[in-house]
Amino acid sequence: MARQGGIAVGAIDTPDSIFDVIVVGAGPAGGSAARAAAAAGARVCVLERSSMPRYKTCGGGLVGLSTDHVGIDLAGLVRATVSSLTMTWDGRYTVSRGRTDARPWLSMVMRTDLDAALLAAAQAAGAIVRTGVQVLGLLESGGDPADRQAGAVAPGADDDWVTVRVRGGADLRARVVIGADGASGRCGTHVGVRCDQVDVGLEGEFVVDAALADRWAGRLLIDWGPVPGSYGWLFPKGRVLTVGVIGDRAQGAALRGYYERFVERLGLTAAPRQHDSGHLTRVRAVDSPLRRGRVLVAGDAAGLLDPWTREGISFALRSGRLAGEAAAGVVGAPGAAGSVGSAALDAYPDRVEAVLGPEMAAGRKVLGAFTRRPGVMHALMSGPGTFGLFTRLIEGRTTVAHQLRRPGVRAAVAALSR
Repeated sequence: MARQGGIAVGAIDTPDSIFDVIVVGAGPAGGSAARAAAAAGARVCVLERSSMPRYKTCGGGLVGLSTDHVGIDLAGLVRATVSSLTMTWDGRYTVSRGRTDARPWLSMVMRTDLDAALLAAAQAAGAIVRTGVQVLGLLESGGDPADRQAGAVAPGADDDWVTVRVRGGADLRARVVIGADGASGRCGTHVGVRCDQVDVGLEGEFVVDAALADRWAGRLLIDWGPVPGSYGWLFPKGRVLTVGVIGDRAQGAALRGYYERFVERLGLTAAPRQHDSGHLTRVRAVDSPLRRGRVLVAGDAAGLLDPWTREGISFALRSGRLAGEAAAGVVGAPGAAGSVGSAALDAYPDRVEAVLGPEMAAGRKVLGAFTRRPGVMHALMSGPGTFGLFTRLIEGRTTVAHQLRRPGVRAAVAALSR
């Protein structure tokens, strides 16, 4: 068997069908993973079901951790910045505060633009991109007898490869597959990802007149919702306002009512809508796998997001990069247990846990307190000192996990959760 660019080439394979790394999905996790793996010298192919650019339901607010890890120039992507914040509790008890310097708290982008820019950066690093490709399933060669019996192993294939089945096309093969195909994608199912929190988000992109756009220019609205654990938002993006709510999927009907009242309260019911859609977010259970054999999952496909805010872009960017680096570690290394390649894959779950695990654990604790005591949380977060803490969280100058190491904060959150 000959080799091409570190890839074993069999008699039935062509250079267009085999890769070091295949990334499934072209969102922030997929773009970040593809760029990291390609930059490290791997031959990478990104498979995306939709044509690019494509719309994704997402608030598009980039917190500080996202801007720190995005790795591309955002200057041309930012639609607006925010330097003041209004908080309400189901439309009541309004508190507004701003900052005195010119530095913004938050940058606003459209996911369409961000995903396309991240994918372009991956291409610039050497990744190949194929759009309009639907992945039907994954088959791993090698593996244990149970996997073979369950049909999760390609019969007769060489060891240490993953076969990617696609609709209407020939199979592809890779040394490693990174699943970044979202919360309901094939890769998460293959790996066995388990989630213990499922939320539904409802969101619209409203086109407004100049007067209303000016009213919200530079100002973010957060509304702590009437459905336990829910909240709503308004993100200004020039003549477009992104408005949405999110909460427990089990309260879907109540959330729909909250969304409609929220839109009406903002005076947007009759405003033209560029998009009006819903989506599910799923939060990974603590012991859920992040890897199966040579398949890794990142971002929403792994259920990696903040349980309280449901912010996922920063989690996707970081886990995607870690997955890309791990996958690139397999290139040119034999796949036997204990090898360099195997060690790179083995280390991936621990690296994700070390980086993101504390933030997710802290988010669960704050969500518990917020769900039980939304009014108290609103009162606390509206105070001058705590308001400043909240904005530092948005900016990425601190994290909830770091704050919960402080005895006073930890005790307050525990008391609210009871």
